[in-house]
Formats: sequence, C-alpha cells, structure tokens
Amino acid sequence: MKFKTNSVLAGLGATAALLLPVLALAADEKPKLDTGDTAWMLTSTALVLMMTIPGLALFYGGMVRKKNVLSTVMQSFAITCLISVLWLIVGYSLAFTPGSTIVGGLGRVFMAGLGLDSVHDLAKTIPETVFLCFQLTFAIITPALIAGAFAERMKFSAMMWFMALWSLIVYAPIAHWVWGGGFLGDWGVLDFAGGTVVHVNAGVAGLVCALVLGKRKGYGTDNMAPHNLVYSVIGASLLWVGWFGFNAGSAVGANVNAGMAMAVTQFASAAAALAWIFAEWVTRGKPSVLGIISGAVAGLVAITPASGFVNPMGALAIGIVAGLVCFWGATGLKKAMGYDDSLDAFGVHGVGGFVGAILTGVFALEAIGGDGKKGLIDGNAGQVLTQLWGTLVCIAWCAVATFVILKIVDALIGLRVTTEEEIEGLDINEHGETIH
Repeated sequence: MKFKTNSVLAGLGATAALLLPVLALAADEKPKLDTGDTAWMLTSTALVLMMTIPGLALFYGGMVRKKNVLSTVMQSFAITCLISVLWLIVGYSLAFTPGSTIVGGLGRVFMAGLGLDSVHDLAKTIPETVFLCFQLTFAIITPALIAGAFAERMKFSAMMWFMALWSLIVYAPIAHWVWGGGFLGDWGVLDFAGGTVVHVNAGVAGLVCALVLGKRKGYGTDNMAPHNLVYSVIGASLLWVGWFGFNAGSAVGANVNAGMAMAVTQFASAAAALAWIFAEWVTRGKPSVLGIISGAVAGLVAITPASGFVNPMGALAIGIVAGLVCFWGATGLKKAMGYDDSLDAFGVHGVGGFVGAILTGVFALEAIGGDGKKGLIDGNAGQVLTQLWGTLVCIAWCAVATFVILKIVDALIGLRVTTEEEIEGLDINEHGETIH
C-alpha cells in the first residue's frame, strides 16, 4: 500500500512538473521578443528607406533633363520627411490599428500609448517601434514612386499638398484593407510585400496624374533624353539591394520565409532585366542601359506580391512575363494611349504590379505560403479571380480618389508651373538652384 501511495504521489509530481511551463505560459501571455528577428527587421527598415533616399532619388534624378534634376531628387527627399511626420500623427493609426474593415482606428494617433515594450499583433517577436518604422518606409516610397509620372511639370507646393492628402486618403486605407485587418485580407487576397498596396496603387495614381496634368511642353518634339544614366544605374542598384529588405523583410522575422523571399526576388529581377533587353534588342536593334535597369525594377515590382508564396521557378516565370509586358507598357501602351508618364511610373509599377498580383494567384504554393495560400498550379484556380477582384478594387478607389484630390489641389493653388517656368526648368524656378 505504501508503495502504491508513493507511486501515485510521484506520478502527480511528474505531471505537475510537466504542467508548470504550460501554466507559466498561460499566466504570462506577453509575447517574447526575438533579438534575431528584431535585428533583421531593423536592417530591413534601413534597406527600404535606402530605396527612396538615395535609391529612387538617383534613379529618377538621372532620367530627367539637367534643368530638373534637383527638383526631382528634392521630391523624393521632401516626401520622406512629409510622410514620416504624417505617419506619426495619424497615418500609422489609420493603417494598422483595429477599426473597421475599411479603415483603422485612432488608437495610435500621435503614437498614443506606444511604449518600449509595445508589440503589434502582426509582428509579435519585434518591438512595435520597429514594426511601425518598417511600415513607414513603405508609406514613404509609394507616393515617391508616383512623382515619376508627373516629373518636370508639377509645382512643389502642389506636390506636397497632393502627397499629404493621398497618403491619408488612398495609401492608409488600402494598406489597412490588405494588411491591417481589412476586407481584402478577409477575402483572401495575397499580397506579401505590396503588389497592390504599393505598386498598383502608385502606378495608377501616376497615370491619373499624367492625364490630369497633361503632357510636358515639347513632348514628342523636343529632346527629353535622360541627362545622366549613371545616376539612374546607381539608383536602380540601390533599389535592387534595398528590395531584399522590402520583400524578405515582409516575413517580419529572420526565418525560412525571409530566405525564400530573398531568393525569388533575385531570380525574378534578373530574369525580367534580361527579358526587357532581349525584347528591346529584337524590336529596336540595341539593348540599352535604360532598358536593363527598367527591366530589373519591373521584375522587382512583379515579384513583390508573390515573394512569400512562390518558389524559384515561379519567380523565373513571373520575371520573364514582367520584363516583356512592362517593356510593352512603357513603349507600345504609352504610345497608343498618348499620355506623358515622364519616367514610366505606370508602365513599370502599375503594369508590373498588376502582372505580379495576378501571377501570384497562378504560382502560389501552399508548401511555401502556408495553409490555404495556394494558386492555380497548386489546385486553387479561384485564387486568380480573388487576386483580380482585389486588384480591381484597389485600382478603382485609387483612380477616383487621386482624381478628386488633384482637382481639389488644382482649384486651390494650381497644379502646374507656368509655361515659362517649365521651359526654363523647375530647379531654378521652384528651388532657386541649378547644377553645372
């Protein structure tokens, strides 16, 4: 009898010992921060910020005429400052705090309640301060991309007002729809790192801007060749390197998903660059420097929504298709429609983002993306339609809202510089500076 009693007590003791860690975990529900994840996300945040300044600034700055290079790089820098302050005030709260399925709440207005130990539900292993800064870099580059469509003709004051309103009325809600708990995420739209939120959004807004502002003076007759393609190559190179933070960083941790996202980003960009210059070689007789860097960016754009869901072969296919279709978008489509998208913001980002979003629905694999996140080749043909509907919703809201914002700004202060100022150049007339 004594033996049995001791055995029972020993068994109870062992069970209690096994339950202690579980009970302790239940008592302490606070997520445990991971130093490796935090270090990677700090790095990714810096990489994505580098994409706008200096990456996009140089990429766009080299492609305009010499008399407008300062105004172009100024736009990227000023947008970085403007959106950072707006993100602190209300932008982050509208995009990433609990609210409705349409827009976030006001729980983080002026970063209320944010502390050293704050953690967001979407990133439980890193401080919320890191998560909000990472998402800020996306909110910065998206409006900065739009500027390529209206380069060399919009007033700086109008640009600042437009970007401020656009970031709050268009970017923040769409980010919430897809990533922050909104209805597109509920629909099952797959967008790992911003195909719809960033690229389709920026590209469509750019097209609307180009149409509303009209063509540059002398478009089609004057020489508007890039003034310094070396700047643009450096800028494109910084964009490519920074994109690893963009895509691999969207895994929100130093994990296997980040590794795969990095690999597919590299392969898609390289494939698209080659596809673009081969198309150019065949149709125009020579592969150009502008062509290869534009193709690389097109591949980076197209793989963005798919980067957490596809394998390297899927990335190769997406890159090839993006290179060919974006080449057409920046040449044939632009010529056929007759708009002046100065630096092909729509041809590369709008078209490339749309291609990438749809092909995500084709090549997504459950083995990579996780439960239920699979596309056509993995037995879920309906995902293609889901991607299409999600993209069309973003296009519709972005196009209508962008048009209205532009018309309001135009009515209040005017959108475009005078003909004389445009001919002389925006550098001297908008900023009182020139380069020699």
